[in-house]
Amino acid sequence: MEDFLEKLQENQSKKVQEVRAIPPLVLAYIGDAIFEVYVRNHLITQTKMLVGAYHRDAIGYVKAQSQATIVRTLEAELSEEEWRVIKKGRNQKPATVPKNADLMDYKYATGFEALIGYLFYMGKTERLMEVMSRSMEILDKR
Repeated sequence: MEDFLEKLQENQSKKVQEVRAIPPLVLAYIGDAIFEVYVRNHLITQTKMLVGAYHRDAIGYVKAQSQATIVRTLEAELSEEEWRVIKKGRNQKPATVPKNADLMDYKYATGFEALIGYLFYMGKTERLMEVMSRSMEILDKR
């Protein structure tokens, strides 16, 4: 586990040009995992329920439609740099689209996940936490 944590710290200290060279879908791949863990922790710290219920509720937060809602709601709060990352992720051609997701929602969700990955690798932990916290506020109001 210590090796894993050391690797995370190494990855977060990448230079700006190294992070900008990471393909958007790779940023989205790690962003998806980070957001999933954040959502699970959010649910566990907010409520007490069975694991199956946690899983069901987590799906409601991480599905493409929810992430697209986050992006559309946060748009005015994002910097130009953050919006650029979202657009790069959004504009990638997906290999597949989940059967229960609208294509545009899926693209915006990919952009959102790319932003999460980007903030993580840039070491912008405070901003990463702000974005994810705001995301929970947006989705909890539904």
